[in-house]
Amino acid sequence: MRAFEYHAPTSLNEATALLTEHGQAARALAGGTDLVVQMKEGATKFPMPGHIVSLLRVPELRGIEFDEKEGLRIGAGATMTEVAESPLIRGRYTGIAEGAALVGSYQTMNMATVGGNVCNAAPSADIAPALLAFEAEAVIVGPGGRRSLSLEEFFVSPGRISMAADELLADVRVPTPHPGTGSAYARHTPRKQMDIAVVGVGVALTLAADRIERARLALGAVAPTPLRARAAETALEGELASDDLFARVADVAAGECSPISDVRGSAEFRRHIVRVTTERMLHEAAMRARA
Repeated sequence: MRAFEYHAPTSLNEATALLTEHGQAARALAGGTDLVVQMKEGATKFPMPGHIVSLLRVPELRGIEFDEKEGLRIGAGATMTEVAESPLIRGRYTGIAEGAALVGSYQTMNMATVGGNVCNAAPSADIAPALLAFEAEAVIVGPGGRRSLSLEEFFVSPGRISMAADELLADVRVPTPHPGTGSAYARHTPRKQMDIAVVGVGVALTLAADRIERARLALGAVAPTPLRARAAETALEGELASDDLFARVADVAAGECSPISDVRGSAEFRRHIVRVTTERMLHEAAMRARA
């Protein structure tokens, strides 16, 4: 690793001021589970940073809070362990907790943050599909103040996000689920543990008397960015939940993605896994919605 200067701000204003001062030479450090590895391997998507701005001592980035009117706030500095174990998220936003629980080992989960995972913009990020299924927004702060952006717009391409070098992700906001909503997330990997998703599927369904009033379905690892399967959502809404419907919609979802072929699986294999996993997650989300 080349030498760099380490900064440890204690406020959000101080952190953004440091990023503004050092520009492209600076990188923000959250948990470090991605950035430190990239720096060691010399694989950063930007020039090797000369300044590391640690966010570990910035209290505004911590915490998980819920308000019935405002919805869920997940601080960008919240760890995957905190998200996965939060009774609030496990109860109302089950799919998000399930995604967080799959981010590496327990040691990784104790360090990896929501902000770092989202800002790394990996198509295979486990927390992204469930957040998209709940229509989450990114709250971004910088010299120009504070702005919000849908997570769908936040992802641009692998490793690229809609955020300037002198901006930070402050938190992720998730609307309050409608009554009768159930959610689920699952992924497929070649290995049972310590692997990244070949396919990830997040679903949120709102049911009333077994009719699907609202459907959100998102896919990971099968396109340049995590994406909403909008045609599949449209095919679900207004219909009665059934085995036949879920099988048909799984075919629609498989047709909406654009997977690649590589050593971990062919594009045809990935589409098949999208179909199988989508059908399973629709059943799981519907079961939870009924409960």
